[in-house]
Amino acid sequence: MEKSKVYFTNMRTSFNENLPQKLERLIKKAGIDSIDFDEKYTAIKIHFGEPGNLAYLRPNYAAVVVDVVKQLGGKPFLTDCNTLYVGGRKNALDHIDAAYKNGFSPFQTGCHVIIADGLKGTDEELVPVENGEYVKEAKIGRAIMDADIFITLNHFKGHESTGFGGALKNIGMGCGSRAGKMEMHSAGKPYVDTEKCIGCGRCIKICAHDAPSIADRKASINQDKCVGCGRCIGVCPKDAVLPAGDESFDILNKKIAEYSYAVLNGRPNFHISLVVDVSPYCDCHAENDVPIVPNVGMFASFDPVALDQACADAVNKQHVMRGSLLEERLNEHEDFHDHFTNVTPETNWHVAIEHAKKLGLGTDEYELIEI
Repeated sequence: MEKSKVYFTNMRTSFNENLPQKLERLIKKAGIDSIDFDEKYTAIKIHFGEPGNLAYLRPNYAAVVVDVVKQLGGKPFLTDCNTLYVGGRKNALDHIDAAYKNGFSPFQTGCHVIIADGLKGTDEELVPVENGEYVKEAKIGRAIMDADIFITLNHFKGHESTGFGGALKNIGMGCGSRAGKMEMHSAGKPYVDTEKCIGCGRCIKICAHDAPSIADRKASINQDKCVGCGRCIGVCPKDAVLPAGDESFDILNKKIAEYSYAVLNGRPNFHISLVVDVSPYCDCHAENDVPIVPNVGMFASFDPVALDQACADAVNKQHVMRGSLLEERLNEHEDFHDHFTNVTPETNWHVAIEHAKKLGLGTDEYELIEI
């Protein structure tokens, strides 16, 4: 496979060009206008940021992508799927509130927010995964699969389970419904935290397989009957139903690659990553830490695998930020000569790259073109 082209620009500005203008020039130079957007519904997948986290991408960047899509005749919308864990984005109403509070309103970005897997994270489409080693049918938010064109706008940063979060993480994990996220995170099935359970019976009503039952005003789930759809997690009013969260990090990375394949296969797609505010952990946290490296720049490519590899390589060329978790970790253990491994030694981000290559999503061989 020949090298993929990855376009890059740094964060320097001039009196003649600010950062939004520079981002527009980058994505046009990278060839986004080669896609036929005419009257096409265009999903722009982004992470709106967990309330309390301030490392998420500013909505100004999203507005640039929206404007370009509109210039090219497309019908864009910003989208994400609900979270599996308890937090400020676990249902569509809270999720949209969080997006608006963080500045992603139609007045700021120029388009609407659609939570792709619906009110409770159960509106999904089953998408076959050809040659999937772990996933045969990915559970993807329906609005994402309804779109004609798929674009990612990624905040590239560290991640406590996958090493880093970039294009593949934003696509695979981000586009999974609640059941899909549970499938990626868990080898097992959901269970009930009886201290939180109030015995309301909503899990019983939603289950098509008679897995939940109630005794002494507390629910339990029959693991033999449970198929792991995750709908009970979505309807529980007290967040008492929890995923097992017991999948190994390597298999998690492989499942993310397979979910990414389900999302991208068979339709035009384009990917943008901003390597700024490189926090050690995901934007799903309700807080963010000191960046582990300085801001690097903005990248764009049609190849999400090459894009992730280029961003990781760029981060690893940066010096360690003083006072960061990365500096602290380097004082605790040996230097693995990889910033992400140094932050979370138990992870291996290369696994997702290699598995995505195996699936035919792209290549880690790239030509970096600086503009």
